[in-house]
Formats: sequence, structure tokens, C-alpha cells
Amino acid sequence: MALSFFYLAFLRLLQLLLLLRSEKSELAVEVVVLRHEVAVLRRQVARPALRPSDRALLAGLSRLLGGRRLGRVFVQPATLLRWHRDLVRRRWTYPHRSGRPGVPAGTVEIVLRLAKENPNWGYRRIHGELATVGIGLAPSSVWAILRRHGIDPSSGRTGPTWAEFLKSQASSMLACDFFTVDTVLLRRLYVLFFIELDTRRVYVSGITANPTGAWVTQQARNLAMVLAERARRFRFLVRDRERQVHGQL
Repeated sequence: MALSFFYLAFLRLLQLLLLLRSEKSELAVEVVVLRHEVAVLRRQVARPALRPSDRALLAGLSRLLGGRRLGRVFVQPATLLRWHRDLVRRRWTYPHRSGRPGVPAGTVEIVLRLAKENPNWGYRRIHGELATVGIGLAPSSVWAILRRHGIDPSSGRTGPTWAEFLKSQASSMLACDFFTVDTVLLRRLYVLFFIELDTRRVYVSGITANPTGAWVTQQARNLAMVLAERARRFRFLVRDRERQVHGQL
């Protein structure tokens, strides 16, 4: 205990002497006193309770401190980043999606009956027969029902699977998508990127806050010129159905 006391007293004395060289004496003493008060409070409070206004003020002032000085305060860079992630999560809260409605049991029975009575029919033929009698069901739903009950959805159809097609055509395929970046002021930016499926090489085409169709088209043209210089020829583009990309590439 005695050694700890003398160590703290010696440390505060050094801090006071350093501050007296560059600042007013009264202000220097106040700074040393406040530093020691913070050290005492840290020994008593494991995790201080901060209000939103406290967080905003500390985050703003922390930007004015250098890396060496920032290490002396209890608001560390990792804490600031965590606060920012929490703000982004609350800012971009989307409504809960319940998913697709389930297929009625009677419709499932009809699909299975058609498949068993017509073993040469694939899922698209079954989908067509359902449409003729007024049963609205997506082809993908018919495919899923057949697979779930152990029936080949592609009876009578020959050809490579999707995985085999990707493997054989990877050198001629590109994929594209967006990911988002949130700034300190919670402004959302959209980043468009492309990736070569065979080499996994990524091209970051552009960043914008408003990814319109015209902007996406221009980014695709810019990438096409880059690929032409590298003598790379692609025949297929894998993309999702987002409005920013769909119909533009």
C-alpha cells in the first residue's frame, strides 16, 4: 500500500512539473487533480453508465486526441467502433419478414400424385399441368416439393447439374453484387463489385450513395474496357434480382 501511494504521488508530481512548463500553474494543478480523480473512480466503477449525450461528446472529443493520449482515457478506439456499429444497426432496422407462405397440403398431394402417375414428367411439366387447372404454384416450389419427398424433379431430362455447369464454365463467368458501408454520420454508401469465378479476383467498380441504373451501366462499361485490355472474355454474368442491377447488365 505504501509503495503504491509513493508511486502515485511521484507520478502526479512528474505530470505536474511537465504541465507547469507549458501551461498556467493553476490549470496544470487542476489537470493533475482531475487525472487522479479519474484513476480513483476507475478503481471503484468497473463499467460507468453513459448517456447518449455522453457518448456523443466523448466520441467527438476523442477525434481530437492522438493515439498516445487516447490510450489514457477509458473510451478506447474499439469502444468507439462498437458505438458506431450500434448506431448503424438501430438506424437501418428493417421490418421482420415472415417468408413465403406455405404450400397447402392439398396442392402438395396433387403434385406428388402427378409425379407418381407420370414418372417421365419433370417439375416444369408438372407446373404446366397445374397451371391448366388453375393452381398457381411457382416451378421452384414444385421442384422443392419433389426433392423433399425423394422424387427426382428432372425426370426424363439429361444434362449437367448447376454445380457441374459452374465448374466447367467458371473461366467464362463473372458475378456481381453490392455491399454497403456506413459512414460516421450514418450515411449509407453502396459499393458495386465484380468477381471472376475461376480466379476469385475482385473488381471494385465504384461507390455511390444513389446506385441508379445508369450509374451501374456505366460501371459495367468501365469494367468491360479493363477486361478487354486483359484479353479476358466472359459469356455469363451471375447476379441477383436487385433493382440496381437487374435489367441493366
